[in-house]
Amino acid sequence: MSSNIGKIREHAMQIFKAGLQAVDPVEAIKRHTRIEEDLLFIGDRQFNLKDYDRILIVGAGKAVAPMAKAMEDLLGNRISDGVIVVKDEHGLPLKKIKVCEASHPVPDERGVAGTEEILALVEKAAERDLVICLISGGGSALLIAPVQGISLADKQNATKLLLACGATIHEFNTVRKHLSRAKGGRLAQKAGPATVTSLILSDVVGDDLDVIASGPTVPDSSTFQDAERILKGHGIWDQLAPSVRKHIEKGAAGQTADTPKPGDTIFGKCSQVLVGNNLQALLAAGREAQKLGYRPLILSSKVEGEAREVAKFYAAIAREVRDSQNPLAPPLCVLAGGETTVTLKGDGRGGRNQEFALASALAISELDKIVVLSGGTDGTDGPTDAAGAIADGNTVARARAKDLDSKDFLRRNDSYRFFQELEDLVITGPTRTNVMDMYILLIGS
Repeated sequence: MSSNIGKIREHAMQIFKAGLQAVDPVEAIKRHTRIEEDLLFIGDRQFNLKDYDRILIVGAGKAVAPMAKAMEDLLGNRISDGVIVVKDEHGLPLKKIKVCEASHPVPDERGVAGTEEILALVEKAAERDLVICLISGGGSALLIAPVQGISLADKQNATKLLLACGATIHEFNTVRKHLSRAKGGRLAQKAGPATVTSLILSDVVGDDLDVIASGPTVPDSSTFQDAERILKGHGIWDQLAPSVRKHIEKGAAGQTADTPKPGDTIFGKCSQVLVGNNLQALLAAGREAQKLGYRPLILSSKVEGEAREVAKFYAAIAREVRDSQNPLAPPLCVLAGGETTVTLKGDGRGGRNQEFALASALAISELDKIVVLSGGTDGTDGPTDAAGAIADGNTVARARAKDLDSKDFLRRNDSYRFFQELEDLVITGPTRTNVMDMYILLIGS
């Protein structure tokens, strides 16, 4: 292996951190909001604060605490009340807004309690109130208010089944919306007749507003029939609690009202602003790569699919560049973002980014001067304390020297322990942002 592989690995980390910095939630809010005397500007909308008796701040997601801090800095004592729900260890000390920490990705009682406080607050909102909703990835698990007849345990079971079956985030959130009193536009419905405006940090492919945090303040285009089809298509229908199956069957039969749809009058006083997404992170990462001497190439911010299969495609690009200097000659930084999935078949521990890195390690084995880093911008990958992992052409050989069978670890979905043994986990701690994952491929000259 090349003696400068260590430098290339350092560059990969620098590029990843540059991408994270570009989607800092505080800066994202500042870019899209300002106050001039009594006028509050949010995106291309303006709100005359003299028209409102109260300003209420609510929200849910991994990045919402710094977003709320930015709103407190902007509005100060103009804020009347507020409640947000964030993931454990993602809170910040705030002055006017209550912070509730809760479990993610499997919801818990604290998430329910925090969500009930949010619902109680917005249900009391009047026509001369302005409700500002802060939304980021992770909100689906944190804004948890099961419909009547479905217990938290039933919802937890459904969540675990969806996490394990390889469902996409669009499919996952379609089901969540139809089991909730807050998602799928229900929060906006409960806040009427108040004015509702949402500031949204995207963590989904395509930046679909009705999918990010399961769209609590926007019209929902999905249906009960879609939810039923997804659950049956992934073969988990019979494993769901009877209460969940009954609720979805009643909705699919038209016996339970569906989520509010596009054109519903309840959205007449609602607006939304997208304040950050994965592409912003990739563009910043590309600029950092260029500073470090690499040609940046951004493939897509919309990558989906099984993590190990996407990793093979990434490795194929590395081989093509090595063999033919196509599409560009090295030194090259190939960037992509999105959210892959993992269909669990083993009993190991890991996440989609660590699995991506392990599959990449196998596919680029013995290739010189090639590094792959896969990391979640939220700082957590699956049920682990790692954001992801880093691999190079010597990773498999190093593992073999420690009597670690790389293929066996991949087969058992045990990527966390694999990279832990090699000290190649990427650990950032909570980043308090969340715009999906970044896949960084560096090919040295």
